[in-house]
Amino acid sequence: MRKQDSHDNRKNRVWINLALITVVILLAVAPLVFLEGAEFGGADGEAETQITQIAPHYTPWFESFFEPASGEIESMLFALQAAVGAGVLFYGLGYLKGRKKQEEGN
Repeated sequence: MRKQDSHDNRKNRVWINLALITVVILLAVAPLVFLEGAEFGGADGEAETQITQIAPHYTPWFESFFEPASGEIESMLFALQAAVGAGVLFYGLGYLKGRKKQEEGN
C-alpha cells in the first residue's frame, strides 16, 4: 500500500467520523428545538401513571431506601452509574482484545 493511499484512508475516516458526530448532535438537539414546551419525562414516570390508571388501589411492594434531594442529583447519579458501567464494559473488551493480540504475537 502506498503512503498516499494510507493518508487518503485516514482523511476519509476523519470526515466520516465528523459526519457521524454531527448527526448524533443533531439527533440530540432536534427534539429540544422543534418540540418547544414539550415535557421529556422518563419511562418510570409513565409506568407509574399507567399503573395508577389501571389499578388505582395498587400499593408498591417496597419503598426506595434512598431518595435523592432533587431531580438533578438523581440525574447525576444515573449518569455516574452509566459511566461506571461503560468503563467496566470497555475495560473488559480492551483487556480481551489485548490478550488476543498478545496470543497472536506469540
